Amino acid sequence: MTTAIRVAVIDDHPLFREGVTRSLSEIDGFQIVAEGSTKDDAINVAENLQPDVLLMDISMPGGGLNAIAPILETVPSQKIVMLTVSESSDDVTAALNSGAKGYVLKGVGSRALAEIIRSVAAGESYVAPALSARLLSSRSSPAPSRSSAIVALTPREQQVLQLVASGLSNKHVARKLDLHEKTIKHHMTQIMAKLGVANRTEAAMALRDAIDGREDQ
Repeated sequence: MTTAIRVAVIDDHPLFREGVTRSLSEIDGFQIVAEGSTKDDAINVAENLQPDVLLMDISMPGGGLNAIAPILETVPSQKIVMLTVSESSDDVTAALNSGAKGYVLKGVGSRALAEIIRSVAAGESYVAPALSARLLSSRSSPAPSRSSAIVALTPREQQVLQLVASGLSNKHVARKLDLHEKTIKHHMTQIMAKLGVANRTEAAMALRDAIDGREDQ
């Protein structure tokens, strides 16, 4: 029997929080271990319960973004997913740079949210594709070192990165290339190390920068 993924939901809108909690509770493989509505709640839940994944809003008392650093200082392994209405590129960047593993918009369906939580619990990162594309398009000046690093990737690594940059998860990339998911994870680890980036979104940005640089020449 597979161990359930332990989830905490921190959001100051009771109806929304209850809806997320109820939806996940009705899907096999999830256990809601805590709810809260403020930055302090998020910090306390992470410190005392250490859920597998902490779902957290940005706009709540104390600020969700302000909770990330204190949480990770106390519980470095805590996986945090921002679940918010904010489509601000600054908020996305701030969340990822602070250590959040996911950034999801509140319009997401319950099944899609469950799949995202599973992927983050398994060690992946996730950013809503529309926001990822916006981040990519907002970056205009390519870093030469990154462009050179892209060229230095193996053909397979470039293929994997292109698919990841299009918004596919490791699981879907693996299916498309007829490879094991663990193999894709290994390729992404190598790709991020070669590019000197911390997550999938930054790797995708580096690819887009390199492409933009070639088109400008």
